[in-house]
Amino acid sequence: VQLQASGGGLAQAGGSLRLSCAASGRNLNIYNMGWFRQAPGKEREFVAAINWSGGRTSYANSVKGRFAISRDNAENTVYLQMNSLKPEDAAVHYCGREREKFGDLSITTVDYTDWGQGTQVTVSS
Repeated sequence: VQLQASGGGLAQAGGSLRLSCAASGRNLNIYNMGWFRQAPGKEREFVAAINWSGGRTSYANSVKGRFAISRDNAENTVYLQMNSLKPEDAAVHYCGREREKFGDLSITTVDYTDWGQGTQVTVSS
């Protein structure tokens, strides 16, 4: 699977961005999908995940109530709506596919693959 993340850019603190993750090469409707981010000098960390049907989601405490993950299986695309952005949200954001079909909705980086190049999110204070 090839994953192409887009939608990043510069936003002011308190602003919004919507990230997209488009997949090609495989139908994603049997895989959970996740968004992770990596700031300079830090490890990649979990942001949000959505199960294969879109009926279950999970969020990092740091983004809960501000971010929303969704998916359109017909379009083979996953989204991350980011509201009330904070300077600490600045990072390269990556989408990944959970390795196991119909998995457990992991929040662990090693359980995901097919990362792609990521999209940069910058937040000005």
